[in-house]
Amino acid sequence: MFLPHLMRARGHGCLLAIASRAARAASLSSLSRLSRSSFLWAILDSGYWLCLLFALPAAGFVVRLFMIQHDCGHGAFFRRRLANDWVGRVIGVVTLTPYDLWRRAHAIHHASSGNLNRRGIGDIDTLAVSEYLALSQWHRLKYRLYRHPIVMFGVGPAYLFILRHRLPIGLMRGGWEAWLSTMATNVAIAIMVATMIWLVGVGPFLLVHLPIMLLADSVGVWLFYVQHQFEDTFWAHDEGWSLHEAALHGSSHYDLPNVLRWFTANIGVHHVHHLCSRIPYYRLQQVLRNHPQLPAVGRITLFQSFRCVRMVLWDERRRRLVSFRQVHASVMKEQSTGRTCACSKLRKGEKV
Repeated sequence: MFLPHLMRARGHGCLLAIASRAARAASLSSLSRLSRSSFLWAILDSGYWLCLLFALPAAGFVVRLFMIQHDCGHGAFFRRRLANDWVGRVIGVVTLTPYDLWRRAHAIHHASSGNLNRRGIGDIDTLAVSEYLALSQWHRLKYRLYRHPIVMFGVGPAYLFILRHRLPIGLMRGGWEAWLSTMATNVAIAIMVATMIWLVGVGPFLLVHLPIMLLADSVGVWLFYVQHQFEDTFWAHDEGWSLHEAALHGSSHYDLPNVLRWFTANIGVHHVHHLCSRIPYYRLQQVLRNHPQLPAVGRITLFQSFRCVRMVLWDERRRRLVSFRQVHASVMKEQSTGRTCACSKLRKGEKV
C-alpha cells in the first residue's frame, strides 16, 4: 500500500542526499563528539559528578554517529556506495562496531525481521510461549536472566560493543570479509585508544570515555529493543510472513520528543525505515507528514515504551508479546481448570 509512494520518496531523498549535506552532518556530529570529550577531560579536575552530567549529551552524540553509520550501511547517507562505506567504517571505530560485519548482519535482520523461522542474526532472542514452556528449568532461568533489564540494557550492551564485536561472532565462517572488517576495526580502535591515553593518561581516559560509551551502548540497545519488542508487534512463520507486513506492523513508530529525535536521527520512525531503508534519516519525518495514516501505526510514546521491558515472549495464540507473569498466570489457570474438571469427574464416578 505505502511501498510505491515510499520508493518515490526514496528517489527524492537520494537525489537530495548530496555529498555536501551528508558530509556536513557527519563532520558536525564527529566534531561535537570530539569537543565534548575534550571539554570533559578539561573539567575532570573540577569534579567527577559534573563530568558524568556532561557525559549524557556526549553519549547522545555517539548515538547520533551510530545512526549516521546505520544510514551509510543502507546506502542512504551518500549517493555513492564508496562514500557510504568509508564514512561508515571510520565512524565504526568511534562506535566500536566493525562496519562491514555489522552491515551484513543488519541486512539479514531487515530480510528476516518478524520471521519465527529465521531468528538468530541481528535481532534480540525471542521465544514463543510454547518454546519457553518446553524448556528445562535451567534453560528457562537462562532466558529470564537474558531478558532481565540489568542484563539486556546494562551488561549486555557493554558485552556486545566492547567484547563481542571484537570477533565476527555469528559469521565466523562467513568468509574473509567478516574477519577483515573486524580485525581492521580492532587495529584502528587500538590506535585511537593508545593515542588518547598518550594525550591524557589512562585514568582520565577511562573516567571520561568509558561512561560515555557505556551510556551510548545502552541507549543503542534500548532503541533497537523498543523498535521491535512491543506488545502488538508482528511475528509469523514462513507461510504467514511477508516483508511488507513485518516492516509495517513489526516495527514501531517510537514517537520521541524533538531533542531525542535529533540525537537518535529519527530512527524512531522505524516502520517507515523498514518499509524503505534507502530513505535517509532526515526525510523520515517528511514521509510521516506526507502520509497521515503512518504516524498512528505502531506508535509508542517515551512513557509507553517503558512497558515494553515486560514483553518477553511471543504468544502465537493471541498474536502479541506477553510477560512472564502473564504466562505464569495462564499456566496456573489452565492447571486449576484441569484440577476442577478432574474433581468434577471424580464426584460423578467417572474415570479421570
